Amino acid sequence: MRNIEVGIIGGAGYTAGELIRLLIHHPNTNINFVFSTSNAGNKISKIHQDLVGTLDQEFTDTVNPDVDVLFLCLGHGNSVKFLSNNTFSDNTKIIDLGNDFRLEADKVFDGKTFVYGLPELQREAIKTANYIANPGCFATAIQLGLLPLAGKGLISKDVHINAVTGATGAGTSLSATTHFTWRDNNFSYYKPFTHQHLGEINQSVKQLQSDFATEILFMPNRGDFPRGIFATLYTDFEGTIEDAKTIYKDFYKDAKFTFVSDDQLHLKQVVNTNKCLIHLHKHNGKLLVTSIIDNLLKGASGQAVQNMNLMFGLEETTGLGLKATYF
Repeated sequence: MRNIEVGIIGGAGYTAGELIRLLIHHPNTNINFVFSTSNAGNKISKIHQDLVGTLDQEFTDTVNPDVDVLFLCLGHGNSVKFLSNNTFSDNTKIIDLGNDFRLEADKVFDGKTFVYGLPELQREAIKTANYIANPGCFATAIQLGLLPLAGKGLISKDVHINAVTGATGAGTSLSATTHFTWRDNNFSYYKPFTHQHLGEINQSVKQLQSDFATEILFMPNRGDFPRGIFATLYTDFEGTIEDAKTIYKDFYKDAKFTFVSDDQLHLKQVVNTNKCLIHLHKHNGKLLVTSIIDNLLKGASGQAVQNMNLMFGLEETTGLGLKATYF
């Protein structure tokens, strides 16, 4: 089998940088081009300095319409604009890391039907898809914490969620809340109860539990660390903790990257990996679920490569055997 020819759009951001890092070490891919209008002609390693001595390629402002797979690493809302202005081969598969095509109402664009790319929920559909809407980072951590309950129809009361993300979740563009002097030794919430990932979370829960009619109450927070998401969720649960563990371990028995741990979790266990780790705790009729991921990998670029592997018939874990940055 020849290598998969890859094109990357929006090559200067954090997710593109991690995608490039994964793909240059992937045994079945070749990076055909990395598109960035603001950096065309510059070496990729000038922007992604962890690639100095590893990648000598330059950014380009032109595309090869015949690549095998195209990754869109654009800001939310910009994938539709890009695809409206650029044409690719009917054989080119597309994986969008933005939010343009995640919801049912938005999944069809220009004759292309995008499949929601959460492998633990949609593995078989992903295998036959040509177009993938990669899930959001908060959405990935939260859905993986909730879906086993939804699969058994057990979410009967409101779900309360508190989740903290690292600074890379805000992207490379500077704002009042991403400067070091503001973020360092600081903590804050944002978009309380209205975060944009709630739409896809509710959609996936209802896919498994059609009668779900309660509320998901989500409080997103900004953490004083570069990367990772630490999410805690709780809701009513009538069973025992052993019942809960059985439900979750059975749901993820075939998952390649999602694991249920009997021990309490901390974020360094998943940073620099494509894993999601889950821990369960029962207290006074409430089930507490902890779900942790690396927002740039399982929450973005790692999951995108996982989806690519499935789409091209490769072993799902190819190129993703990463050890956590634990020390």
